Amino acid sequence: MKTDAVDAATRAQWLRAELIPEARMIRNSPREIRDVLRSRLVMVSRCLPCQRANGALLEKYNVATAAAQRRVGSPEFGKMVAYTLLLEIDDIHRFPTVRHFHPYCRLVAGSHDSGGKTRHKRSRDGNRYLKTALHHAAIRAIQYFPEVKAEFQRWQRRKGKPIARALIAKELATIVYAMLAKGEAFNKQFHGHPVATEKRCTWPRLANPPA
Repeated sequence: MKTDAVDAATRAQWLRAELIPEARMIRNSPREIRDVLRSRLVMVSRCLPCQRANGALLEKYNVATAAAQRRVGSPEFGKMVAYTLLLEIDDIHRFPTVRHFHPYCRLVAGSHDSGGKTRHKRSRDGNRYLKTALHHAAIRAIQYFPEVKAEFQRWQRRKGKPIARALIAKELATIVYAMLAKGEAFNKQFHGHPVATEKRCTWPRLANPPA
C-alpha cells in the first residue's frame, strides 16, 4: 500500500510544529575546495585496500619490503617501483655493460634508415614495463630533487621536454645498473652532481613536472 500521502502529511505537521531542524547550506566560495577534499578522502579510502593487497601479496611470497629499496635506493624509487625494476631486470649480469642495459629499458631511440638518411623513432624493442617504471621515477625525481630538476631544465632548453625527461630516466637506469652490478649503495650522485639525501616534498603533487 502506498503511503506517500501519509508521509507528506506527517512531514507537513513536523514543519508546522518546527520539529525538523534547518539544514545548513555551505557558502559558494569554499564549496569547490570542500568537494576536492571530499574526493581526496574517497581516493585515499580506495588506495588503502590496494596497499593492503600489495602487502599481503608480498607477505605471501615472504618478501621483505625494505630489501628492494636498499638495493635500488636512488631517487625517486618507492617500494612498488623498486620491486618492478628488480623483477623485470631479473639478473643484471646478463647485460655486459650499461650500453646493453639502456636498449632493454627502451631508453635508446630506434632508427629508420632510408635513402642515405637516418630518422630516429620510438623503439619497441626491450621491456616496456621497465620504461614505464623509470619514466615514473624520473617525473618524481624532477619534482622532489632540485639537482635533478636543474639537469632536466638544462636538457629541456636544448632538446625539449620529452627528450629531457627520457634523459633523466636514462640516467636513473645508469644508476640502477651500477648499483646492481657492483652491489653497492647509491652514491648520492646524479650526473656528476651530489643530490639531497632526502626528497623535498612540494605541494600540490603534480602528475607531470612543472615546465
